[in-house]
Amino acid sequence: MSADTSNTDRANPNRIGNTGAITAIIVDDDPLIVQSLRTILEARGAVRVAGTSTEGSAAADLYAACRPDIALLDIRMPRTSGLAAAERILADDPHARVVFLTTFADDDYIVRALALGARGYLIKQDVATLEGALHAVMDGQIVMGAEVSGRVGALAGRSLEGGSALAGSLTEREREVAELIAEGLDNREIAAALYLSEGTVRNHISAILQKCGLRNRTQIAIAWWR
Repeated sequence: MSADTSNTDRANPNRIGNTGAITAIIVDDDPLIVQSLRTILEARGAVRVAGTSTEGSAAADLYAACRPDIALLDIRMPRTSGLAAAERILADDPHARVVFLTTFADDDYIVRALALGARGYLIKQDVATLEGALHAVMDGQIVMGAEVSGRVGALAGRSLEGGSALAGSLTEREREVAELIAEGLDNREIAAALYLSEGTVRNHISAILQKCGLRNRTQIAIAWWR
């Protein structure tokens, strides 16, 4: 089992001369992938990799040490997942730009990543487009691989009805409930946050589903995000 291989470039900050480069950290449990991504991203000098790690548990500390523009995380890692690492990073810095780069386009991972506030969900097979995706994130966009976009469309029923309803036709309280669902809170946590009973929360969720033509809370989260 490999030890934590966290490292930063603070000792040699001028290794890449382009001071306008995007700074990033890479966290993936496969050292070969870490090195490959570093080579690809730094090839043209547009991205500077400020630090890397093969341990998800080190991601938050690495982010705090480097304060990069973007945290590039694998989603499935032993002991501490990318989702857990992202949650810690975003708790410390709600404005952090977290981008997941993974081989898994599972619905649950996608929904949880978007609910956390990730700025991107990319598939490793699309690594050739990674540099452009990071620039898009810096421009304020949320980026997804083609396969992921397809899954998001399927989850939302490929309908604008839900999104438009969430934008306008819900009551203020229903919008608050929908937003908290999109943030990943369960009914108990929503009830505590809004000082409501769990029964009242369930009633609001039922109303949201009916008004928006959605089937479940996962679709609420996707529709809110869209």
